[in-house]
Amino acid sequence: MCRNITELRGLEPAATDEEIEAAARQYIRKVSGIRHPSAANVEAFELAVQQVTEATHALLDVLPERRQPPKTVPPLRRPEVRARMAARETA
Repeated sequence: MCRNITELRGLEPAATDEEIEAAARQYIRKVSGIRHPSAANVEAFELAVQQVTEATHALLDVLPERRQPPKTVPPLRRPEVRARMAARETA
């Protein structure tokens, strides 16, 4: 269902809080079918994001180390990717 969510376990460096929340937000958007919650739904939407973020942190904390890194890394969230993008914009 959420094929576009990047694997977070085993990243080097480890997944950041921002990456974990972004994955949770993407999951909640997909499940709810809501990309931008209305004023009536924003509280429930943000609570769900918070709960999924916390559950993801808990899961990643107890899983053993991976033997191999994931095949993909969060392409637009890694600092080195952000630095390359910023360098291109200023060039």
